[in-house]
Amino acid sequence: MPAGTFHDQQATEIVVNRSTFFPCFSVAIKSWFLLLNIMFVSRFQTLRLGRPLPPQGGVGPFIALRSHRDIGLKRRIGLLALWLAPLALVYAADERRPTAKPNVVVILTDDQGRGDYSAFGTKDIRTPHIDRLFREGMTFRNFFANSCVCSPSRAALLTGCYPDRVGVPGVIREETPDDSWGYLCPGALLLPQLLQPAGYHTTLIGKWHLGIGSPNTPTERGFDFFHGFLGDMMDDYWTHRRHGHNFMRRNQEIVDPEGHATDIFTDWACDYLRERATAGGPFLLYLAYNAPHDPVQPPTEWLEKVKRREPGMPGKRARLVALIEHLDAGIGKVLDELDRTGLATNTLVIFTSDNGGVLANGANNGPWRGDKGHMYEGGLRVPGAARWPGVIQPGASTDRRTLTMDIFATACEVAGVHAPPNIDAVSFAPMLRGEAESHENRDCYFVRREGGTAYGGKTIDALRRGDWKLLQDSPFAPLELYDLKSDPGEATDLAAKNRPVFNALVAALSRQIQIGGATPWQRPAPISGIPAMNTAPVIPH
Repeated sequence: MPAGTFHDQQATEIVVNRSTFFPCFSVAIKSWFLLLNIMFVSRFQTLRLGRPLPPQGGVGPFIALRSHRDIGLKRRIGLLALWLAPLALVYAADERRPTAKPNVVVILTDDQGRGDYSAFGTKDIRTPHIDRLFREGMTFRNFFANSCVCSPSRAALLTGCYPDRVGVPGVIREETPDDSWGYLCPGALLLPQLLQPAGYHTTLIGKWHLGIGSPNTPTERGFDFFHGFLGDMMDDYWTHRRHGHNFMRRNQEIVDPEGHATDIFTDWACDYLRERATAGGPFLLYLAYNAPHDPVQPPTEWLEKVKRREPGMPGKRARLVALIEHLDAGIGKVLDELDRTGLATNTLVIFTSDNGGVLANGANNGPWRGDKGHMYEGGLRVPGAARWPGVIQPGASTDRRTLTMDIFATACEVAGVHAPPNIDAVSFAPMLRGEAESHENRDCYFVRREGGTAYGGKTIDALRRGDWKLLQDSPFAPLELYDLKSDPGEATDLAAKNRPVFNALVAALSRQIQIGGATPWQRPAPISGIPAMNTAPVIPH
């Protein structure tokens, strides 16, 4: 299929799933040997009672039974075999499903474009380890970030809610409070808080971006262990500073590691996996890389490798490809560590990105319009894959419309935890297990609040209902309506031509905005001398 079409060009191959086949085969063989043993023991009892072997008897367990009593015994054994054989096969098939609670690893990349991995069909990039997840697991052809920017998508992942419901409609920048557009709701329950009572050890390695100060640091919001970066972005992958501040932490301790941020997060993740393999028990690892977010700074040797392979590639594209390929190598080390420690066989790995790529940095968002920061498909569509050996059929794919927040509900379900009843997320665990799932046809809502002259502190929004999509990509621009079935590139605005659909979606979007408006999105304390509430005394008349 040529590049530039609206379909994944997912590489596929026929794979024998050894973790499924061999346990099933083994149990079936054991069951048949059990039957043979029953026959042997029965014949031994016959001999022990003094009856001689028939003159033309067989050998071993296949001895011919000649007497009427023996014939009856043979029939009973045959019926028993017929009854036990299907039972053995059912048991063998059921053994493919892990019996212990599965570990959950969520790998989140930062600003990775929908087409920026080679399994998508992109020819100028090599990502064998990311591709491995797609090949060995399930491809999500319609995976969407909950927002076109960072903090809201991360809030959605960890709470299972649309981000404005939990106080994060925009990017949190607490180090520059005049330009911060979210504050994680104090009452929101985060995924680690729900998994801990079920026996899970919970860890975040990498980028947090939901607050730099108390009470909104990772260990205060439920994680047992945090080793990573609190802020929104690094000004340099090697110094790890933001506006001159060091936001690298080990729990609450300030740390100052050396090296490229991608390598640091990879090493910390591998260290954690080795520790959990020794400690035992299920765990949640949320591994949030800051790559390939700008500044686009790949290690020199990786950039040189790309330039040698693709001599005609533009410089900015070469730098981004090198940064992603370096990231892919890190993900490969994490997958290898899961294999080495034996954890992989009972670990669900989910891979995605927080939003679309940045076209100005050379990103590939596939054939879709727009990029990070925009409500068009290129800003919202992201890579999505899940691997769970023995549960997910290798090379599987789905067209299910899936959102970042659905990871929350899915993790709860596979961990045997009841998700809060008022969340917006819908679990895709049944689909991973190959169970029948009713067609999921919910409205999907997207929001971003931002400041500056382009936004003025207002929001941009989108709402998807079936194949119809309503969006406002600037708070100062009209609403637009697209039929994505006939116009996936969002080229023809139908707002003026299809008023019934337009009006219905406007009403639905307005309702979503009202619900989100019930949650404050700024720190509940006086700011710049302005009181949080009217505290003037009441003067009686």
